[in-house]
Amino acid sequence: MTPDQMRDASLLELFSLEADAQTQILSAGLLALERNPTQADQLEACMRAAHSLKGAARIVGVDAGVSVSHVMEDCLVSAQESRLYLQPEHIDALLQGTDLLMRIATPGNTVGPADVEAYVALMERLLDPSPPTAKVAPPPTAPAPAPTPLIEALPAEPEPAPSLGSEPLRQNKRMTEGGERVLRVTAERLNSLLDLSSKSLVETQRLKPYLASLQRLKRVQGNGVRALDHLDGHLKTLDLSLEAQESLADARRLLSEAQALLAEKTAELDEFGWQAGQRAQVLYDTALACRMRPFADVLAGQVRMVRDLGRSLGKQVRLEIEGEKTQVDRDVLEKLEAPLTHLLRNAVDHGIETPEQRLLAGKPAEGLIRLRASHQAGLLVLELSDDGNGVDLERLRGTIVDRHLSTVETALNLSEEELLTFLFLPGFSLRDKVTEVSGRGVGLDAVQHMVRQLRGAVVLEQAAGQGSRFHLEVPLTLSVVRSLVVEVGEEAYAFPLAHIERMCDLAPDDIVQLEGRQHFWHEGRHVGLVAASQLLQRPPGQGNDETLKVVVIRERDAVYGIAVERFIGERTLVVLPLDDRLGKVQDISAGALLDDGSVVLIVDVEDMLRSVDKLLNTGRLERIARRSQQAAEAPRKRVLVVDDSLTVRELQRKLLLNRGYEVAVAVDGMDGWNALRSEDFDLLITDIDMPRMDGIELVTLLRRDARLQSLPVMVVSYKDREEDRRRGLDAGADYYLAKASFHDDALLDAVVELIGGARA
Repeated sequence: MTPDQMRDASLLELFSLEADAQTQILSAGLLALERNPTQADQLEACMRAAHSLKGAARIVGVDAGVSVSHVMEDCLVSAQESRLYLQPEHIDALLQGTDLLMRIATPGNTVGPADVEAYVALMERLLDPSPPTAKVAPPPTAPAPAPTPLIEALPAEPEPAPSLGSEPLRQNKRMTEGGERVLRVTAERLNSLLDLSSKSLVETQRLKPYLASLQRLKRVQGNGVRALDHLDGHLKTLDLSLEAQESLADARRLLSEAQALLAEKTAELDEFGWQAGQRAQVLYDTALACRMRPFADVLAGQVRMVRDLGRSLGKQVRLEIEGEKTQVDRDVLEKLEAPLTHLLRNAVDHGIETPEQRLLAGKPAEGLIRLRASHQAGLLVLELSDDGNGVDLERLRGTIVDRHLSTVETALNLSEEELLTFLFLPGFSLRDKVTEVSGRGVGLDAVQHMVRQLRGAVVLEQAAGQGSRFHLEVPLTLSVVRSLVVEVGEEAYAFPLAHIERMCDLAPDDIVQLEGRQHFWHEGRHVGLVAASQLLQRPPGQGNDETLKVVVIRERDAVYGIAVERFIGERTLVVLPLDDRLGKVQDISAGALLDDGSVVLIVDVEDMLRSVDKLLNTGRLERIARRSQQAAEAPRKRVLVVDDSLTVRELQRKLLLNRGYEVAVAVDGMDGWNALRSEDFDLLITDIDMPRMDGIELVTLLRRDARLQSLPVMVVSYKDREEDRRRGLDAGADYYLAKASFHDDALLDAVVELIGGARA
């Protein structure tokens, strides 16, 4: 590429950036002018944006952009000088020109000369005052997709004169509302930064045990000095030799020096630990903030979409938005765009009436849709409401019967809340005909599915003749989760706070038996009580507490009390996804690290509620009871897990512990071989590919050892080829399990097959 070509490419890139910024100003201003065509500030802003685009297009040689922006500028100047009163057809045409300019500025655009000529001719007809201006509305066109910006930013305030050529570098430095420069960073690097900062925060917490040990040592040394002083007092009554007196004095001096040095270093470590912790916390908070974006980022084009869709349906609709600056994780924002668009289109099509219908009902001709975003208890709460006609419950009732979803008798007895739940069924629609907007059967079930993927919930409320309201709750971020950490079977588990109704201590008298199941009274209703140890397959606790610790979880209408052994406390956890090779682990969604570096598993509440229903339906729900002393004293079988992957090693350990086995772990074949020679085990579970000594070498050594050659061996490897399986079995393994198909039942069933249950 020649230097001239490089310069042209750079200018076109800058033109695309400026077009992105100025067309946003034009779209917002024109929508405001549609409601009040004489707003001087909006007329000025739109005129300046069109003028800037005309100058920029002229500099880079984009003649089509010059022509389109020129006629738009003429229209806006006429409105400023009161020679033209902006009618809806003028706003339509100007918005069409805004879309056309964005397409012209987008690399690889398909805008031809005929398109530009047709648009210029349209604008000239609308501006020609000689004949009566016919209200020629251009055919509604879908807004052109916004180009992927080269730099993610909010547009700066436009200049009245062309900005390209005079200060090209300044335009390339996009700024936020706070005046900060914004650079483009990949999501992978942000995720990596957050992961590293969270690990740094955890590592600084590990200094606390060392500091506590030094402080204990300092106290022990202080006691030693006092004991030596006491001994010295007793020895003064004796006639000690000069040599003994000198030795006693040396001991006192050395001990005093050691105590002074220890006190100095303890203070230094305390100061260092505090500063390191503060810096690590700031680093983590900053890395987390880098992932957060204002809620407005998901709203680009939504106001325009609502307006255009309303006009195409013969309706007047306005979208009001509150809380645009609410900070949300960028991953959550991306996943919210589709359900929000669907709900907005649904509100325009199904909710808002035509102007004639609204006037007859005593409402303004223009319908109003409100979208409000806010933070509540660590969640992003969205409320989308309209002042339309609401859901026709009788029509809904009839559709339910027509689709054979319920009998007539049952449908007549359904409450409003029960009727509305049918709208979330797959393929359900109130429209008999398929249009461009509705009737395809892709309804609210798609919205509910996408919200559930975000570990959130959506609820519909409505009042006949007064409109509908959707209430959505989703996490602010998928990278971190505020959780209640509890202890179950001497292991830590985390319940996301978003799904916790409350925590409580139950006295034995609070638990009642109903229909063969345990319940307790909560907020005017009986709530079923389930042991977390049974759900998570952990051995029941042996505590002697007089009260029972219970976490009340809720998912929509399902409410249960989960009995745990101990509340550890609330924590903000960095989510660590489980290895994909493990598949879906029952009742578990992800992992995390606590402050001391120990692993905690995050509970999948929705999956856990399904597990409760399964236990209820099969009649296998156990009563909460303490394990017998005899069972507790019975010896447990020991399993050695050898794997260089921390994730796989920890998951296998927890699964085996849940079934009551005693488990030891080794990080590679050499570590495992040393453990086998020094301790007794009932089973070896090993990976193949490991550093220092692989699994095949480990199994070969084991089979050659007279003491260990009869020990059962299971190989768990990601290699699932027949030759790999044969190689492991030929080396002496008794069982070969592929990690690609690994799940808890397969592993535990194989262990039981090899050595039986956990108790001897």
